[in-house]
Amino acid sequence: MSTLTQEPNTRQPERDIRALHNDHGKVAPGEIAVGVVIGRASEYFDFFVFGIACVLVFPAVFFPFADRLEGTLYSFILFSLAFIARPFGTTLFMAIQRRWGRSAKLTIALFLLGTATAGMAFLPRYEVLGGATIAMLAVFRILQGIAFGGSWDGLPSLLALNAPRNRRGWYSMLGQLGAPIGFVIASVLFLYLTATLSSQDFLTWGWRYPFFVAFAINVVALFARLRLVVTEEYTKLMEEGELQPLRTRDMVRAQGYNIFIGAFAALASYALFHLVTVFPLSWIVLGGTQSIQDVLTIQIYGALLGIVGTILSGWLADHVGRRTTLGIMAVLIAIFAVCAPWLLSGGTVGENTFILVGFALLGVSYGQASGTVTANFARQFRYTGAALTSDFAWLVGAGFAPLVVLYLSYNYGLVYVSAYLLSGVVCTLLALKINRSLETRG
Repeated sequence: MSTLTQEPNTRQPERDIRALHNDHGKVAPGEIAVGVVIGRASEYFDFFVFGIACVLVFPAVFFPFADRLEGTLYSFILFSLAFIARPFGTTLFMAIQRRWGRSAKLTIALFLLGTATAGMAFLPRYEVLGGATIAMLAVFRILQGIAFGGSWDGLPSLLALNAPRNRRGWYSMLGQLGAPIGFVIASVLFLYLTATLSSQDFLTWGWRYPFFVAFAINVVALFARLRLVVTEEYTKLMEEGELQPLRTRDMVRAQGYNIFIGAFAALASYALFHLVTVFPLSWIVLGGTQSIQDVLTIQIYGALLGIVGTILSGWLADHVGRRTTLGIMAVLIAIFAVCAPWLLSGGTVGENTFILVGFALLGVSYGQASGTVTANFARQFRYTGAALTSDFAWLVGAGFAPLVVLYLSYNYGLVYVSAYLLSGVVCTLLALKINRSLETRG
């Protein structure tokens, strides 16, 4: 007897919402792509607001009893909690979808994500409540991770299945665009606040504004995605068994090897991700070699390069193959890793070069990180498989990167930036080789 459970197709709330959008019965790939980009950008905005605040805000507001380095490390511990919580969020919200439907799942997840992020803006300083404030911040961060796991709507999988065969690399990269776009929006907002407010005003009330904005952005993204999720075409693909919210234990039992290989095949990209976004900001601000505004400005330029690189990855993957693209980029990331200590210790020019080159490499590599191995999943496994693969790639590759690399670099030298990146490269190349061997045997 099969353990796969199809979701019921008789949910009155979804049918009522669907009736409002019956003019969108046929979902074109371009329309799906818009929903994917908007949805991912809103989610990553929430995460990057927290990541930037870990460096610029939390050490002074929530960890004033520690020195700046220790306060940043404590903040990065909280940063990692969301990545631990993500797989649990995916499991929980897959159950919600099976019981109440896709629209209910997505609505609850995005409101939880926005509420958890906005809730951080109301937290008092450490001097008011002491450790209770830190505990509440940790709870909100865990809720962010649970909501992020639950916000998987399957649109990237649907986009991949509906994309023309010769343009699958192009359509795969569209879902990845949300990350650099979300980073740009978060960085611009913090740049504006730090440039226009005094340090005291920023740490008293100015830092709270981006957390409020996150709730509004998530509401807009929710309606943009619901507009697609409840369409007849999307519903038909889901309910006919093409894309199913399977139980995690069934998914791991049937396709655990694909989840494992998929997570490790993308590890070079995910290891690089926070080492060119959150880590350089912490390293440079702690070192005092550049002002906060200068670092945020160069990171915004870097993220724009990342957007260009992500778009380029679609063209490249369609010409040489997604797996080849990921392998080539892993080798280039390895070369970049060897140069990283020299760049980060090379003053303003070296630091800026690290950020700009790192973002360019990240864009091309991350642009194809999600679709290379998840394409191995049979259709009935792809919806849940893609979500869990992403969760574990983020957890293993990126979740602890700022904490581990900052601690090791400050105590033992920048060579550990190279070591961390190279470990991701080795995992990527091994996973791609194993995956190719499995395909050949199959």
